[in-house]
Order: sequence, then C-alpha cells, then structure tokens
Amino acid sequence: MSKPTARLDHAVGRYVHLDLDGVDHRVYFEESGTGIPLLLQHTAGADGRQWRHVLEDEALRKRFRMIAYDLPFHGKSVPPTTRQWWREPYRLTRRFLVGVPVTLARTLDLHKPVYMGSSIGGHLAIDLAIEHPDVFRAVVGLEASAHTPGGYVDEFYHPEISNDFKAHLMYGLTAPMSPEEYRRETLWVYSQGAPAVFKGDLYYYSIDHDVTKTAHTIDTKRVSVDILNGEYDWSGTPELGEALAKLIPGARYQTMQGLGHFPMSENPERFLAIIRPVLERIARASA
Repeated sequence: MSKPTARLDHAVGRYVHLDLDGVDHRVYFEESGTGIPLLLQHTAGADGRQWRHVLEDEALRKRFRMIAYDLPFHGKSVPPTTRQWWREPYRLTRRFLVGVPVTLARTLDLHKPVYMGSSIGGHLAIDLAIEHPDVFRAVVGLEASAHTPGGYVDEFYHPEISNDFKAHLMYGLTAPMSPEEYRRETLWVYSQGAPAVFKGDLYYYSIDHDVTKTAHTIDTKRVSVDILNGEYDWSGTPELGEALAKLIPGARYQTMQGLGHFPMSENPERFLAIIRPVLERIARASA
C-alpha cells in the first residue's frame, strides 16, 4: 500500500532576530518565491497570515521573493524577553514601525526590496517613501490615506469589549461580495490578536501617521508609489486614497472594485487579478 503524498504549501516560516531601538526582537516571517524581494505588511491587530494566499500565487512566486512578517507583539512574534514590556502600555509609533521593514531588509541583506502593506501597512508605505526612498525601489500602499484621525479610542482595549467584537467590527470593513469563507477567515485572524494590540496599533493609524504636509516631498523617480483602496472600505476610502495620490507627484492610484479593507485576505482571487499587473510593471521597471 503506497503512502499518501503530503500536500504542502510553498511558504516556509522561520525566525529572525532584529535589533529595534536597542532591543532584540525575535520576529517570525514566512516566505516563498525567488527574485525581487517583496516585503508584505499586515493590518492593525492582525499578523502575516493575511498574506497566505498571495504567498502561494504561482505567477508572483516566479518574479518575487515574498516575505510576510509578523510585527513584534503580533502573531508568532512574541514580546521581547529582555525588557519588562508589561509595565508600559502597548503603543505603536511611526518611528518604531518604520524601523521594522528597514531593519528586516538590512538584516536579511535584501537589495532594494519592494514594500506592500495594507491599512497601517498602507500608511507605512508612504512614510517609508518619505523617510527611506533609497532603501526601497517601490512601495505599494493598500487602503492608504494621508491622515485617518478618530480611531485611537479606549473602547478597543477594555475588559467589557472582547476580541470577538473587534473582529466583527472588521467584518463590516469587508466587501459584501467577498467570499464568506474568506471574510470569516479574516475575522478569525483578528480575534486571535493580543487584547492591547489593536488599540495600540491604531495610535499609529490615527495619530502618528499624518503626511498631509510631507507627502509632496516624495520623489517618485527614486521610489515608485502605487496606492490602491478598496471600493467598500469606509476607513481608508477610495476618496482618501485618491486625495493622497494627488499630493505625490508621479504616484499612481486605482480603486479596487468589489474589495474592502482587507483585499489580500477577504477576496484573494480578485485582489491578485488587480495586483499582479502592478507588481509586474514594477518588476519590468527594475529589469
């Protein structure tokens, strides 16, 4: 009797140690494919599992070495053991967040990677283009805007507010036509975040990220900028994404029809059909 053949995904996971603000952080990441490095940043309160469908895409695996990482304090990137982090509130700042992909690229010896992120990751794309245009060849901001005030509220970290509530709030940010199984998967990942993390991440999303007066300084001849916002995203709306792109000379914008705030996880097939041409254009420009 023959043994059954194991069905394995292409993505392989491991840990890397990053020195961030003088603290050793053990950061988990999964990668697949070969070619141009492509760093993938998840949304607030979630982790790199949001990119699992993208990591398995055959066309992208032929062009890109895709790396989806869990931010410190998220997913499998547990808090550092060298400091008493529990004695201080968790709050994600722009300075710390910018340092993660920059340090990851340097530590893994990635040459001019492409960066793509959604929500806080989409905001981060713009901050990276402003502060580190020579580290990245291109940034792709999903659900990005210049400034999104109002989200950093105590209700998101309160003993009477469960992770289940926060996850179902995210359900309302998905598109109604996205496959139900993937909308529910997006919620499942959200429900597993540490209680303090979602609110803490929104400090960056709603307070520390504001490029209304600096986005115009981006030189898109040094770092390519693409901004794509989902049609059904009521947080990072298409109007906000388009307004941001207009602040950046040479930036490209498009509305992702039929998608919400979590395009890569809520409807990966539709998202991949939209993002493949964007990444292919970036790859051709790099040739």
